[in-house]
Amino acid sequence: MAIDYQKRLTAIQRDLKEQNIDVAIITAPANVFYYTGFNSDPHERFMALVLDNRNQRLSLFVPALDEQIATDESFVKNIIPISDEEDPFTKLKNELGATFQHFGLEMKTVSMFRHNQLKNVFPDASYSDIQPLINKQRLKKSREEIVYLQEAVTIIENVLNEGIKKVKVGMTEAELAAELEYLMKKFGAVGPSFSTIVLAGEKAALPHGRPGKRAFKKGDYLLIDFGVITKSGYCSDITRTFIIGEATEEQRNIYDIVLQSNRAGINAVKAGIPLKTFDIEARKVIIENGYGDYFNNRVGHGLGIEVHEEPSIHEHNDQIAEKGLLFTIEPGIYIPDYGGVRIEDEVYINEDGAAEVLTTFPRDMQILK
Repeated sequence: MAIDYQKRLTAIQRDLKEQNIDVAIITAPANVFYYTGFNSDPHERFMALVLDNRNQRLSLFVPALDEQIATDESFVKNIIPISDEEDPFTKLKNELGATFQHFGLEMKTVSMFRHNQLKNVFPDASYSDIQPLINKQRLKKSREEIVYLQEAVTIIENVLNEGIKKVKVGMTEAELAAELEYLMKKFGAVGPSFSTIVLAGEKAALPHGRPGKRAFKKGDYLLIDFGVITKSGYCSDITRTFIIGEATEEQRNIYDIVLQSNRAGINAVKAGIPLKTFDIEARKVIIENGYGDYFNNRVGHGLGIEVHEEPSIHEHNDQIAEKGLLFTIEPGIYIPDYGGVRIEDEVYINEDGAAEVLTTFPRDMQILK
């Protein structure tokens, strides 16, 4: 399935016109990719999709070393290369002139340095934040995008299925993380969508802990939270928690509570109700079982081109759920100096307004021998 970039560009141009924005500069790599199909991290170099609403002209400014790739991959074909010795802002002025009044920028992306450079070459322009317009577009995932997202899920689940076979007592968190990231490439991913989290025993109580030299022991929790980014540019994110060797009654009880919470959150998902409902329903299970103090984060987040996108699924978000939203449901219980359990799935509100779960890896507790 092909992405309709023209439809995306037409929509943002219409929104810009309604806001009376003359020229928009989109610089976040994920947003450039969303509108053009060109996926690149320019690092410190200047890269921008420029939408000139005065004449409907579209231009893609790229580092000169990326010119050929941009020519091959970008839907926008007016490619303007910038060599390392050139001033990108002077080149931008030469392309646009200096007669317009109203600039659109992604305010969270543009640094003070770049803002000052823009003011130097366009001293009379005013500025508006266009990130909300972009977020509104990216919020809803098309069926074409879900195909790509499902591909990312399939890869990471293949990695998990193969990776847990390598777990053994004495292995370290870092060693398993390395094995998993090797398998990502082996199964066709570009790489991890974020730093792979592998946490054993008491460290599983750290929601965003880092894998290190902690060696696996019999009776440990083993929490694995990871995802991939694929060649199509979309991400996955899944968490499963295992027990190494054998489980205590307390471990089984905690795991079962989180599993019930995960199911309650997913079962609540549908269009037409506040997003906070999904968090509240999942959280209620944990609170009613006496572990409310050990679940202090939101129950989920959107994902797509980036691993964290809109919407944010938390208990105070009154935004109404709509068809096309994709997000995680990932409740957990994290007990300091003891351990923790998280179970994370990806859920799409499909064309019927119902929950469609992309992740299929078993949720029931697994003991790794």
